[in-house]
Order: sequence, then C-alpha cells, then structure tokens
Amino acid sequence: MPYRTITDAAEAEIEIKRSRFIGFVAPVGTEEEAREVIAARRSAHPKARHHCTAFVLDPDSRTRRFSDDGEPAGTAGAPILDVLTGHELTFVVAVVTRYFGGTLLGAGGLVRAYGQAASAAVDLVRIVTRHERVPVTAPLDYAQANAVERAAGNRGWTCRAEYGAQVTVDVLVPVAEVDAALAMLADLTAGRAEPTVGDVEWC
Repeated sequence: MPYRTITDAAEAEIEIKRSRFIGFVAPVGTEEEAREVIAARRSAHPKARHHCTAFVLDPDSRTRRFSDDGEPAGTAGAPILDVLTGHELTFVVAVVTRYFGGTLLGAGGLVRAYGQAASAAVDLVRIVTRHERVPVTAPLDYAQANAVERAAGNRGWTCRAEYGAQVTVDVLVPVAEVDAALAMLADLTAGRAEPTVGDVEWC
C-alpha cells in the first residue's frame, strides 16, 4: 500500500489580530527526529508563547501525536494534525509557533488560525507518493544495461545504475513482479545475468 509524504521543509506565516502564527512542516523518519525538529523550532523562537505540534509516522499513518502546548485543549494540536491527515501525509511533522498579539481569539478563532498556518506551510512543499519496491540487481555490460533499462521502462519499472567497468543495475519492481523481473533479465542476457533480490524499499 503506497503512502504520501513531503520531500522538503517549508515555513509560512499568517497574522490574525496582531498574533503571529508561523507554520513549519518537515519530513521525518522517526518520532525522535520529529521531536528534534520541534526542539529546534523552540530554539529558533525562544520568545514565542506557544509551539503547537503534530506529527504522523509509519506507512499506514498509525502513529499520530499532537500537543496544544498551553493553548486550550483541542484548539491547536488537533487542527494541525487534521491538516496533515487531511492531506493524507505521513512521515511528517508540523509546528505552529505563536507570538501572542494581545487579543484573545476564542476557541473557534484558535482552531482556524492554527489550521490555516499549518495549511499555508503544507501548500509550499512537494508531496510525493512512495511505493513498496524490491530491487532486483545484476551486473551487466553496457549494451545489456541499455536493453534492460528500456525493457524496464516499458513495463513501468524504474532503474538505478552504477557505472564502472560493468554497470550494476537495480530494477525496482513491485513485490508481486519479482519473478517477472528475473525472467526479463534472463531473457535479455541469454541467462548469463546473476541477479540478486534485495529487501523491500519505499521509493
């Protein structure tokens, strides 16, 4: 089952009744990385009153955490999390930093403000879909490598290649198509290829 994530970090700021809301999103691989990003945002804005956060992890998005960081319960972390889940994102952390402007916004106003700040940051990043793929790897000569890359492209598979005296080609295929990739390599090299099957990757 594929998942959606972001490729880079982004920051966006909105102002509501003199309160500044700075939204920030970044890709992360683990809960520890998410907490490091949150700590870095606190360090970058030490005078801000609140740093409200949410993050989602795992290919099936089962790990979800959020914090209101002193705002009324449910008015900050939850709407930030809703932005991430609404975009069906995982392996991502969002932090919205608030500099209080002196005017209370009320619960509804806070929900809208934190959600809008997170959304503004998400709007700036590139979203990609990652799929489970198995690398089928073989050392080939240059002519064989060209033929394999063409054939793989025709089947919708992607290739990675390292060039040296020979070319080491990784054909990245869905789990169910490993046997088809092995057959293709045998076919195009007259059985001389000695492929190895690697572990599942997300790419």
